[in-house]
Parts: sequence; C-alpha cells; structure tokens
Amino acid sequence: MVVWSAQERSLLKDVFSKIDSADVGAKALRRCLIVYPWTQRYFSNFGDLGSINTNEKIAKHGATVMGGVNRALKNMDNIKGEFTTLSALHSTTLEVDPNNFRLLCDCITVVIAGSMGANFKPEIQIVLQKFFAVVIDALGKQYY
Repeated sequence: MVVWSAQERSLLKDVFSKIDSADVGAKALRRCLIVYPWTQRYFSNFGDLGSINTNEKIAKHGATVMGGVNRALKNMDNIKGEFTTLSALHSTTLEVDPNNFRLLCDCITVVIAGSMGANFKPEIQIVLQKFFAVVIDALGKQYY
C-alpha cells in the first residue's frame, strides 16, 4: 500500500485543480499517438488517424482517460480497487500492452508541465511520478 503525505495529497489536488483535464487528456493522448506511433493500433476504430490533432474521438477518449485519473485522485487510498474493472477491460477485452499506460502517463506529465510553465517545480514532478506509478500499477493489476 502506498502512503501519501498530506503535502503530496495537497500538491496533487492543487495541480489538478489548475488544469483543464479534458484539454490535457486530449493533448496527452495525441502526443502519445504521435511520439509512439505503435500505440495507434488500439485506435483503429477512431477513423482517420492521419489527422490525430483534429480527430474528435481521440480528444474525447483523452478526456475519458483524465476522468479516470481524476477518479484515482479522489480514491488515492484505493486506486487498485478503483481500477479493477478498468484493468480487466484493458487486459482481457482490449488487450492493451500495459507498457502503454506508462507512455501515456509520461505524456500527461509533459502536457501538465507545459501548461504550468515555470510553476512546474521538481516537487510537483516527483509527486506526479509517484501518483502515476500507482495508477500504472493498478491498471496492470489484471495482467498478472
């Protein structure tokens, strides 16, 4: 079980209260699909992936992803339990390579850093990496 300090909880809530989750999700998913093109194979039903930056289905799914991130934020003491069904969906039904969760979380961090600019301090990156490590582990739970 992960132990969260009051400062970590406060930093995470502060960061996520200052971002537009739907916008961050759309930008992060687009970035992931462009930087790691092999991840596009999971989105073949999203239409023209040659137009990733204008594809509304990608933007909508990015917002959905961030909805899951916000669920994790609200359930920090039980992220694995919160993501049990989501993990099963991604492992058994969608057969997503669990390494892609790390890639997407890295892209989310990059987009958040870009949106925060000089306010993105090392302590924010540290807590985001810890948080996303727990999210990634929870999403990969059903793979093992």
